[in-house]
Amino acid sequence: MKFSIRLNNDLPVELYPILAKKAEEAGFDQFWVSDDLFLRSAWVILAAVAQQTERIQIGTCIVNPYTIHPAEMAMAAATLDELSHGRFLLGISSGADDFLGWVGIDAERPVRTVRETIETLRRLWRGAPGGARGWTDQAYLRFKARPIPIYVGAMSPRMLRLIGDVADGGLPLLFPPEHFAEVMGFIQPQREVDVAACIWCSVTRDDRVAAEHVLRDKIAYYGRALSPTILQRLGLTKADFEPIQARMQKGDPLGAARLVTEDMLRIGVVGTAPDVIPRLDGLVHMGARHLSFGPPLGPDLLQAIDVLGSDVLPRYR
Repeated sequence: MKFSIRLNNDLPVELYPILAKKAEEAGFDQFWVSDDLFLRSAWVILAAVAQQTERIQIGTCIVNPYTIHPAEMAMAAATLDELSHGRFLLGISSGADDFLGWVGIDAERPVRTVRETIETLRRLWRGAPGGARGWTDQAYLRFKARPIPIYVGAMSPRMLRLIGDVADGGLPLLFPPEHFAEVMGFIQPQREVDVAACIWCSVTRDDRVAAEHVLRDKIAYYGRALSPTILQRLGLTKADFEPIQARMQKGDPLGAARLVTEDMLRIGVVGTAPDVIPRLDGLVHMGARHLSFGPPLGPDLLQAIDVLGSDVLPRYR
Protein backbone atom coordinates (compact mmCIF):
# COMPACT_ATOMS: atom_id res chain seq x y z
CA MET A 1 0.00 0.00 0.00
CA LYS A 2 0.98 3.60 -0.65
CA PHE A 3 -0.41 6.64 1.16
CA SER A 4 -0.36 10.27 0.10
CA ILE A 5 -1.54 13.71 1.18
CA ARG A 6 -2.90 16.31 -1.25
CA LEU A 7 -3.21 19.99 -0.40
CA ASN A 8 -4.54 23.01 -2.25
CA ASN A 9 -2.17 25.89 -2.91
CA ASP A 10 -4.20 28.30 -0.77
CA LEU A 11 -2.19 28.28 2.47
CA PRO A 12 0.70 30.51 3.56
CA VAL A 13 3.89 29.13 2.02
CA GLU A 14 5.64 28.63 5.35
CA LEU A 15 3.01 26.07 6.45
CA TYR A 16 3.75 23.51 3.73
CA PRO A 17 7.19 22.37 4.98
CA ILE A 18 5.67 21.91 8.46
CA LEU A 19 2.80 19.84 7.08
CA ALA A 20 5.09 17.84 4.82
CA LYS A 21 7.44 16.98 7.68
CA LYS A 22 4.43 15.90 9.74
CA ALA A 23 3.22 13.72 6.86
CA GLU A 24 6.68 12.21 6.45
CA GLU A 25 6.84 11.36 10.16
CA ALA A 26 3.30 9.91 10.02
CA GLY A 27 4.34 7.42 7.32
CA PHE A 28 2.97 9.00 4.16
CA ASP A 29 4.80 8.23 0.92
CA GLN A 30 3.85 11.25 -1.19
CA PHE A 31 2.98 14.92 -0.68
CA TRP A 32 1.05 16.64 -3.50
CA VAL A 33 0.19 20.33 -3.92
CA SER A 34 -2.29 21.75 -6.44
CA ASP A 35 -1.50 24.64 -8.77
CA ASP A 36 -4.90 26.30 -9.12
CA LEU A 37 -4.93 29.67 -10.84
CA PHE A 38 -4.44 32.86 -8.82
CA LEU A 39 -3.31 31.05 -5.68
CA ARG A 40 0.27 30.38 -4.58
CA SER A 41 2.71 28.72 -6.99
CA ALA A 42 3.05 24.98 -6.44
CA TRP A 43 6.60 25.10 -7.81
CA VAL A 44 7.71 27.54 -5.10
CA ILE A 45 5.82 25.66 -2.39
CA LEU A 46 7.40 22.34 -3.35
CA ALA A 47 10.87 23.88 -3.49
CA ALA A 48 10.41 24.91 0.13
CA VAL A 49 9.12 21.44 1.01
CA ALA A 50 12.02 19.70 -0.75
CA GLN A 51 14.54 21.49 1.43
CA GLN A 52 12.80 20.56 4.71
CA THR A 53 12.08 16.85 4.04
CA GLU A 54 14.21 13.80 3.35
CA ARG A 55 12.15 10.80 2.28
CA ILE A 56 8.67 11.75 1.14
CA GLN A 57 8.06 12.20 -2.59
CA ILE A 58 6.66 15.56 -3.70
CA GLY A 59 4.46 16.37 -6.66
CA THR A 60 2.25 18.83 -8.53
CA CYS A 61 -1.45 17.96 -8.43
CA ILE A 62 -1.86 19.24 -11.11
CA VAL A 63 -0.21 21.53 -13.70
CA ASN A 64 -1.51 21.94 -17.23
CA PRO A 65 0.07 22.72 -20.64
CA TYR A 66 -2.30 25.62 -21.35
CA THR A 67 -1.10 27.99 -18.62
CA ILE A 68 2.46 26.53 -18.40
CA HIS A 69 4.38 25.94 -21.62
CA PRO A 70 5.80 22.40 -21.87
CA ALA A 71 9.34 23.79 -22.12
CA GLU A 72 8.91 25.69 -18.84
CA MET A 73 7.25 22.62 -17.31
CA ALA A 74 10.20 20.40 -18.25
CA MET A 75 12.69 22.88 -16.81
CA ALA A 76 10.81 23.39 -13.54
CA ALA A 77 10.17 19.68 -13.02
CA ALA A 78 13.78 18.69 -13.68
CA THR A 79 15.05 21.46 -11.40
CA LEU A 80 12.75 20.41 -8.55
CA ASP A 81 13.80 16.81 -9.06
CA GLU A 82 17.43 17.88 -8.72
CA LEU A 83 16.66 19.92 -5.60
CA SER A 84 14.78 17.03 -3.99
CA HIS A 85 17.41 14.42 -4.95
CA GLY A 86 15.08 12.44 -7.18
CA ARG A 87 11.86 12.70 -5.17
CA PHE A 88 9.79 14.75 -7.62
CA LEU A 89 6.63 13.50 -9.34
CA LEU A 90 4.88 15.47 -12.09
CA GLY A 91 1.10 15.51 -11.91
CA ILE A 92 -0.35 16.84 -15.16
CA SER A 93 -3.73 17.16 -16.85
CA SER A 94 -5.73 19.66 -18.90
CA GLY A 95 -7.04 21.79 -16.01
CA ALA A 96 -10.61 22.70 -15.14
CA ASP A 97 -12.54 24.50 -17.89
CA ASP A 98 -14.15 26.92 -15.44
CA PHE A 99 -10.82 28.13 -14.10
CA LEU A 100 -9.12 28.31 -17.51
CA GLY A 101 -12.05 30.40 -18.68
CA TRP A 102 -11.06 33.08 -16.18
CA VAL A 103 -8.06 33.89 -18.39
CA GLY A 104 -9.77 33.37 -21.73
CA ILE A 105 -8.32 29.91 -22.44
CA ASP A 106 -10.39 27.33 -24.28
CA ALA A 107 -8.74 23.96 -23.61
CA GLU A 108 -9.03 22.52 -27.11
CA ARG A 109 -8.33 18.80 -27.62
CA PRO A 110 -7.42 18.29 -23.95
CA VAL A 111 -6.57 14.57 -24.08
CA ARG A 112 -4.46 14.90 -27.22
CA THR A 113 -2.70 17.96 -25.81
CA VAL A 114 -1.83 16.19 -22.55
CA ARG A 115 -0.63 13.11 -24.43
CA GLU A 116 1.61 15.20 -26.71
CA THR A 117 2.94 17.15 -23.73
CA ILE A 118 3.91 13.92 -21.96
CA GLU A 119 5.76 12.72 -25.08
CA THR A 120 7.58 16.06 -25.31
CA LEU A 121 8.57 16.05 -21.64
CA ARG A 122 10.00 12.56 -21.84
CA ARG A 123 12.09 13.45 -24.88
CA LEU A 124 13.42 16.55 -23.15
CA TRP A 125 14.35 14.65 -19.99
CA ARG A 126 16.25 12.11 -22.15
CA GLY A 127 18.36 14.98 -23.47
CA ALA A 128 16.75 14.94 -26.92
CA PRO A 129 15.01 17.85 -28.67
CA GLY A 130 11.38 18.16 -27.63
CA GLY A 131 10.11 17.47 -31.13
CA ALA A 132 6.80 19.27 -30.72
CA ARG A 133 5.21 21.06 -33.65
CA GLY A 134 7.10 24.25 -34.47
CA TRP A 135 10.08 23.43 -32.21
CA THR A 136 13.61 23.45 -33.63
CA ASP A 137 16.54 21.14 -32.90
CA GLN A 138 17.75 23.69 -30.35
CA ALA A 139 14.76 22.93 -28.11
CA TYR A 140 16.53 20.65 -25.60
CA LEU A 141 17.52 20.85 -21.93
CA ARG A 142 21.01 22.15 -21.25
CA PHE A 143 21.40 20.12 -18.04
CA LYS A 144 21.09 16.44 -17.15
CA ALA A 145 17.68 15.20 -16.01
CA ARG A 146 16.22 11.82 -15.13
CA PRO A 147 12.96 10.33 -16.47
CA ILE A 148 10.57 11.82 -13.93
CA PRO A 149 7.45 9.77 -13.14
CA ILE A 150 4.35 11.33 -14.70
CA TYR A 151 0.92 11.05 -13.06
CA VAL A 152 -2.15 12.06 -15.07
CA GLY A 153 -5.02 13.73 -13.23
CA ALA A 154 -8.41 12.74 -14.57
CA MET A 155 -12.15 12.88 -14.14
CA SER A 156 -13.46 12.21 -17.67
CA PRO A 157 -13.50 8.72 -19.22
CA ARG A 158 -11.08 9.71 -22.04
CA MET A 159 -8.54 11.21 -19.65
CA LEU A 160 -8.86 8.16 -17.41
CA ARG A 161 -8.00 5.94 -20.37
CA LEU A 162 -4.91 8.06 -20.97
CA ILE A 163 -3.61 7.02 -17.53
CA GLY A 164 -3.60 3.39 -18.60
CA ASP A 165 -2.11 4.23 -22.00
CA VAL A 166 0.88 6.44 -21.17
CA ALA A 167 1.25 7.39 -17.49
CA ASP A 168 3.43 6.07 -14.68
CA GLY A 169 0.66 6.90 -12.23
CA GLY A 170 -2.85 8.25 -12.04
CA LEU A 171 -4.60 10.87 -9.93
CA PRO A 172 -8.26 10.15 -10.71
CA LEU A 173 -10.50 12.29 -8.57
CA LEU A 174 -12.86 9.76 -7.05
CA PHE A 175 -15.41 11.77 -5.19
CA PRO A 176 -17.19 9.75 -3.96
CA PRO A 177 -14.81 6.88 -3.09
CA GLU A 178 -17.38 4.33 -4.25
CA HIS A 179 -16.51 5.57 -7.77
CA PHE A 180 -13.19 3.65 -7.74
CA ALA A 181 -14.32 0.46 -9.48
CA GLU A 182 -15.86 2.44 -12.32
CA VAL A 183 -12.69 4.54 -12.64
CA MET A 184 -10.46 1.46 -12.89
CA GLY A 185 -12.76 0.10 -15.58
CA PHE A 186 -11.83 3.09 -17.74
CA ILE A 187 -8.10 3.04 -16.92
CA GLN A 188 -7.51 -0.67 -17.66
CA PRO A 189 -3.72 -0.51 -17.25
CA GLN A 190 -1.74 -3.06 -19.25
CA ARG A 191 1.36 -2.60 -17.06
CA GLU A 192 2.19 -1.46 -13.54
CA VAL A 193 0.62 1.95 -12.92
CA ASP A 194 0.37 3.60 -9.50
CA VAL A 195 -3.29 4.65 -9.43
CA ALA A 196 -3.99 6.79 -6.36
CA ALA A 197 -7.50 6.52 -4.96
CA CYS A 198 -7.90 10.29 -4.57
CA ILE A 199 -10.65 11.19 -2.11
CA TRP A 200 -11.68 14.33 -0.28
CA CYS A 201 -11.25 13.76 3.42
CA SER A 202 -12.12 15.90 6.44
CA VAL A 203 -10.94 14.12 9.58
CA THR A 204 -10.90 15.15 13.21
CA ARG A 205 -10.18 13.38 16.46
CA ASP A 206 -13.53 14.15 18.13
CA ASP A 207 -15.47 17.00 16.41
CA ARG A 208 -17.48 15.70 13.45
CA VAL A 209 -19.48 18.95 13.13
CA ALA A 210 -16.29 20.96 12.61
CA ALA A 211 -15.09 18.41 10.05
CA GLU A 212 -18.36 18.70 8.12
CA HIS A 213 -18.16 22.50 8.13
CA VAL A 214 -14.74 22.48 6.46
CA LEU A 215 -15.86 20.00 3.80
CA ARG A 216 -18.96 22.10 3.05
CA ASP A 217 -16.72 25.09 2.31
CA LYS A 218 -14.63 23.06 -0.14
CA ILE A 219 -17.62 21.56 -1.92
CA ALA A 220 -19.17 25.01 -2.31
CA TYR A 221 -15.99 26.30 -3.99
CA TYR A 222 -15.16 23.34 -6.25
CA GLY A 223 -18.52 21.62 -6.74
CA ARG A 224 -19.24 23.36 -10.03
CA ALA A 225 -16.07 21.85 -11.55
CA LEU A 226 -16.99 18.21 -10.84
CA SER A 227 -17.71 16.03 -13.84
CA PRO A 228 -21.23 14.80 -14.65
CA THR A 229 -19.95 11.22 -14.21
CA ILE A 230 -18.99 11.90 -10.60
CA LEU A 231 -22.19 13.78 -9.82
CA GLN A 232 -24.29 11.00 -11.29
CA ARG A 233 -22.85 8.60 -8.72
CA LEU A 234 -24.44 10.78 -6.04
CA GLY A 235 -27.72 11.35 -7.82
CA LEU A 236 -26.75 14.99 -8.43
CA THR A 237 -26.43 17.27 -11.46
CA LYS A 238 -24.62 20.51 -12.15
CA ALA A 239 -27.99 22.26 -11.81
CA ASP A 240 -27.99 21.31 -8.11
CA PHE A 241 -24.92 23.50 -7.66
CA GLU A 242 -26.33 26.57 -9.44
CA PRO A 243 -27.77 28.16 -6.25
CA ILE A 244 -24.43 27.56 -4.53
CA GLN A 245 -22.54 29.10 -7.43
CA ALA A 246 -24.87 32.12 -7.39
CA ARG A 247 -24.06 32.73 -3.72
CA MET A 248 -20.33 32.40 -4.45
CA GLN A 249 -20.58 34.94 -7.27
CA LYS A 250 -22.28 37.35 -4.88
CA GLY A 251 -19.34 37.06 -2.50
CA ASP A 252 -21.26 35.02 0.07
CA PRO A 253 -19.18 31.84 0.67
CA LEU A 254 -20.83 31.20 4.03
CA GLY A 255 -24.27 31.28 2.46
CA ALA A 256 -23.02 29.00 -0.31
CA ALA A 257 -21.66 26.48 2.20
CA ARG A 258 -25.02 26.38 4.00
CA LEU A 259 -26.64 25.20 0.76
CA VAL A 260 -24.42 22.11 0.58
CA THR A 261 -26.71 19.13 1.19
CA GLU A 262 -26.11 15.82 2.95
CA ASP A 263 -25.98 14.11 -0.45
CA MET A 264 -23.25 16.53 -1.53
CA LEU A 265 -21.26 15.77 1.63
CA ARG A 266 -21.03 12.17 0.40
CA ILE A 267 -18.59 13.50 -2.21
CA GLY A 268 -15.93 13.08 0.48
CA VAL A 269 -15.35 11.11 3.66
CA VAL A 270 -15.87 13.05 6.87
CA GLY A 271 -15.70 12.64 10.64
CA THR A 272 -13.54 10.72 13.07
CA ALA A 273 -11.40 7.69 12.20
CA PRO A 274 -14.28 5.25 12.97
CA ASP A 275 -16.49 7.30 10.62
CA VAL A 276 -14.13 7.19 7.63
CA ILE A 277 -12.68 3.67 7.94
CA PRO A 278 -15.75 1.80 6.58
CA ARG A 279 -15.64 3.77 3.33
CA LEU A 280 -11.87 3.27 3.07
CA ASP A 281 -12.40 -0.46 3.64
CA GLY A 282 -14.66 -0.38 0.62
CA LEU A 283 -11.93 1.21 -1.48
CA VAL A 284 -9.39 -1.42 -0.50
CA HIS A 285 -11.93 -4.18 -1.13
CA MET A 286 -12.34 -2.82 -4.68
CA GLY A 287 -8.59 -3.12 -5.23
CA ALA A 288 -7.18 0.27 -4.22
CA ARG A 289 -3.48 0.01 -3.37
CA HIS A 290 -2.78 3.70 -2.93
CA LEU A 291 -4.98 5.81 -0.64
CA SER A 292 -4.65 9.54 -1.28
CA PHE A 293 -6.24 11.95 1.21
CA GLY A 294 -7.08 15.37 -0.16
CA PRO A 295 -8.30 18.73 1.03
CA PRO A 296 -9.78 19.90 3.20
CA LEU A 297 -8.36 17.07 5.43
CA GLY A 298 -9.90 18.69 8.53
CA PRO A 299 -10.38 21.80 10.68
CA ASP A 300 -6.86 21.28 12.10
CA LEU A 301 -4.48 20.04 9.40
CA LEU A 302 -1.74 18.87 11.75
CA GLN A 303 -4.28 16.97 13.84
CA ALA A 304 -5.81 15.45 10.71
CA ILE A 305 -2.42 14.15 9.53
CA ASP A 306 -1.77 12.79 13.02
CA VAL A 307 -5.17 11.01 13.14
CA LEU A 308 -4.63 9.48 9.72
CA GLY A 309 -1.09 8.41 10.59
CA SER A 310 -1.95 6.89 13.96
CA ASP A 311 -5.49 5.58 13.54
CA VAL A 312 -5.98 4.90 9.81
CA LEU A 313 -2.75 4.06 7.96
CA PRO A 314 -1.71 1.17 10.27
CA ARG A 315 -4.98 -0.61 9.43
CA TYR A 316 -3.97 -0.85 5.76
CA ARG A 317 -0.21 -0.97 5.88
